This record gives sequence, C-alpha cells and structure tokens, in this order.
Amino acid sequence: MLKKPRPRTWDEVLSELRRRQFDVQDVAGDSNQRRIGKNGCAIVLEKAQNEAGLRMVVRPGLVINGEIAHLVDRGYQKFFRTSKAEFPATADRLTTLHNFVEELKEVTGSVTLYNEALGTVSDAYLYDRVKGRDLPVSERPIPAWEQPEH
Repeated sequence: MLKKPRPRTWDEVLSELRRRQFDVQDVAGDSNQRRIGKNGCAIVLEKAQNEAGLRMVVRPGLVINGEIAHLVDRGYQKFFRTSKAEFPATADRLTTLHNFVEELKEVTGSVTLYNEALGTVSDAYLYDRVKGRDLPVSERPIPAWEQPEH
C-alpha cells in the first residue's frame, strides 16, 4: 500500500535543498521568500502560514538574463518568455526544467500529477487557431484559411 508523503516544514525543506546543492537565496524585501535555483532553473517559494510549510510564489522556469522565464505553448512550439523576449524551448532546456521540477517535488513532498509526470507543463497555452473563439461569431477574426486570395 502506498504511503502518503509527510509534508515537510519550511526549515526541513530549505535544509534538504541546500544538502542537494540547490542555490537558496533570500528575496529582497521579503524575509519569508526564497529563490531556489539549480542547473539554470529557478522558482520562488515562501513560508506558508498553514501546515503545508511552503507555497509557490513564482512558477518554476529557466533563468535567462537573471529573470525566471516562463514556458508558453503556442500549439506548434513551446517558448520561454521573459519580460523582454521569447526564446525557443529546446529539448535540452525542457528536460532540464522537468528534472528540476521533479527533484524539487521530491524534496518538498509534493504530489506529482499524471500530466506533469509525462513531460513539462506550460504556464500558458496560446494557440492561434482558438484565439478569439470566446467572442461572438460576428466579432471573431476571419481565419487565414477562409480569407479571400489577393
């Protein structure tokens, strides 16, 4: 029979992360938040007020120019987006992020959902074919394949 993982306290999690060579840094302006990094990936966690011990403030992502880049799925390809630019998500980068998240979940005692175990989950899904589908039919943009030829 499977055992339910015991939630770890904030101090236990930070100690175990340091033991596994994660970079644990204080976040300026908040004594309860830590930026956790390893292998070019990072996440921001904070001490929670409940028995869980911690909660996620900034989702995990690749660190690009000091900023945590978030994964965006455009239907045809995934990209890492920062506040300044987007970069194609290569297989190596996705594998690195997936491994980072899996190791972090192991340390924190978090549950891994089925879809997350299959691969890296994006922060946003921006498919061009469904863009505007929530608008009334009369206000929807005409898809490229239905536009008259010039």
